[in-house]
Amino acid sequence: MDYQEVIKNARGNIGPYCKACPVCNGAACGSTMPGPGAKGTGKLAMRNYEKWQEIRINMDTIYGQKAISTQTELFGKTFSYPVFAGPVGAVKLHYGEKYTDQEYNEILLRGCAEKGIAAFTGDGTDYNVMIEATDAIGKLGGMGIPTVKPWDMDTIREKMELVKKSGAFAVAMDIDAAGLPFLQNLNPPAGSKSVEELREIVKMAEIPFILKGIMTPRGAEKAMEAGVQGIVVSNHGGRVLDQCPAPAEALPSIAKVAKGQIKVFVDGGIRTGTDVFKALALGADAVLIARPFVTAVYGGQEEGVAAYVDKIGAELRDTMMMCGASSVDEITDEMIWKEQTV
Repeated sequence: MDYQEVIKNARGNIGPYCKACPVCNGAACGSTMPGPGAKGTGKLAMRNYEKWQEIRINMDTIYGQKAISTQTELFGKTFSYPVFAGPVGAVKLHYGEKYTDQEYNEILLRGCAEKGIAAFTGDGTDYNVMIEATDAIGKLGGMGIPTVKPWDMDTIREKMELVKKSGAFAVAMDIDAAGLPFLQNLNPPAGSKSVEELREIVKMAEIPFILKGIMTPRGAEKAMEAGVQGIVVSNHGGRVLDQCPAPAEALPSIAKVAKGQIKVFVDGGIRTGTDVFKALALGADAVLIARPFVTAVYGGQEEGVAAYVDKIGAELRDTMMMCGASSVDEITDEMIWKEQTV
């Protein structure tokens, strides 16, 4: 099964909101929420995709031939590619009736683990979502990253205990979920967190803690003050704040602040292995991809996930070969084309 077959199969299983487009660029779903669309004008998901496409790379094949390795090491583990499946929740609401969150997470986690990468899992108002996600991660020997929403501190503490029992090698929090409607007006309040609160949450975790939803250098600095081990440059797929920059635009200045001190991930509109290469060249250590993995699961379960990972990996390897990088550590900003001024 190749990825084109996966997309074709997905169209019969997914919907009514997602169209399983050949290129997941946000154009067809627009502002469709529920569904995979973006907030407000619905244009930010499109901008996320388009800004990666505007970046050009430098071809250079004058070098001694070397074996190319796409492997990367993060938090003491080695992965086949610097690519992770991003967290997705409420799949029945947004993507149709075929799978529950538990079924989706189990397929995604297994499919990713079989290809040597890992998946982030989602969270929700249904407490069972986190129970089931962490159970699935535990069955895979901790090969997965649970993502906890920014609930009140007592709820976070309870969910961190589930994370610990799973043996997960890292945990994440999507702090930008403060903009999701279902998190607003909760009692006790959920949402934004102070540096002091984040510092307490990092201590609760006792494993590498990744903060998702960083879009400014100052945000990265505050995350580092709180003691996180990683950040995700992300605008939540355009679903929480309209009219903000795309992650591709925000990444370079954030990487300049955080690179080498903590791990820098990025998501938002990354669709190909060439996009992955661009992200690494701009300063990321790894990327998250969410919506296309949904299509992969709905179009072929574990086999669909494998087809997408194989596609991404082959594209990344080919781009590295054509730009003179034999390892992901050799991918630098010199491989990004910059317009020459006369």
